[in-house]
Amino acid sequence: MRRFFGLSHLSAGFIAVLVGYSSSAAIVFQAAAAAGASAAHISSWLLALGLGMAATSIGLSLYFRSPVLTAWSTPGAALRITALAGLPMSDAIGAFLVSSALLTLCGVSGWVETLMKHIPKTLAAGMLAGVLLRFGMGIFTALAQQLVMVGLMLAVYLAGRRLNSRYTVLMAFAAGLLWAASQDLLHLEALRLEFSRPLFTAPTFSLSSVIGVSIPLFIVTMSSQNLPGIATLRANGYQTPASPLIAWTGFAGLLLAPFGGFSFNLAAITAAICMSPEADRNPERRYLAAVWAGVFYLVTGLLGATVVSLFLALPKEIVAAIAGIALLGTIGNSLAAALGDHKERDAALMAFLVTASGLTLWGVGSAFWGLVFGLIVLKLNPLK
Repeated sequence: MRRFFGLSHLSAGFIAVLVGYSSSAAIVFQAAAAAGASAAHISSWLLALGLGMAATSIGLSLYFRSPVLTAWSTPGAALRITALAGLPMSDAIGAFLVSSALLTLCGVSGWVETLMKHIPKTLAAGMLAGVLLRFGMGIFTALAQQLVMVGLMLAVYLAGRRLNSRYTVLMAFAAGLLWAASQDLLHLEALRLEFSRPLFTAPTFSLSSVIGVSIPLFIVTMSSQNLPGIATLRANGYQTPASPLIAWTGFAGLLLAPFGGFSFNLAAITAAICMSPEADRNPERRYLAAVWAGVFYLVTGLLGATVVSLFLALPKEIVAAIAGIALLGTIGNSLAAALGDHKERDAALMAFLVTASGLTLWGVGSAFWGLVFGLIVLKLNPLK
């Protein structure tokens, strides 16, 4: 059993969940409020999301022996802030069910595998580097705001790398916490213990909710979350079949939507933390980091608002810095993979630049358009 308790796996899993929750938990609260959710509903939503992400992350990672990390759809949650306004809660739940059914059908049909076969690894790596670039730059934005704290974290990380330590990210996080505590920057007075309880809402269905919520949510989740998630796996050398991953995340949504589990999908940014060399030097053992992330998902779901208040107690600069530091190795590896083949360099560079730009067209995010533009360049500039 000792091989399941590596400190580097636990560290990567914890940081992945920390980054995921702290960066988008507020969006989930806003989306729930837009649907007229009460405090009991919001607690149930957090419970359903935590349980769904825990079950899919742990189950899929153990079964495929790959670091398969799932998440809620952050762009989808942002979309719901406006789309759910004025809808009855029961209609919102019905819309979540329809979207999850579409995701399940998409996975069962197998068309995702066909699509991914036509996306070269260089383009996938370029897109991944573009997605993660802002997190790397976030280190230095945070450095300008908390020079000593973030500078200390970065120095500890670089020293750990020089010493070839497996725990550089955890050491950097600990250094930041110690400095924040010494400067009274931790807002621990806001912490409270509160467990989540499931609250069932019977779904109702309307044409307006299907057109206005279900279909946009399905498109955004597939284009902005699942495709980048699959590309992240491929860019890191994992050939895990995509169709079962999409099918199982969709099925989790079907089970948990009545309790507020609005959408489950493959993670990209946080998954990259679990796929980094800091998680484990051996790529075949990095799946354990995703398993630990699933354990932390379970805890966050059960504790609900307690965990959210814990994340809010940390200085935002610590979260931004540790996210960037944890992803530095993955950013470097992705850029090397994207630009290594001169025949596909122009296309990979286009995928990187478009994705990094944050371009959004018709509500679809830049990760999808990065792949589209990269494929166009690849077709216009055939391999020589």
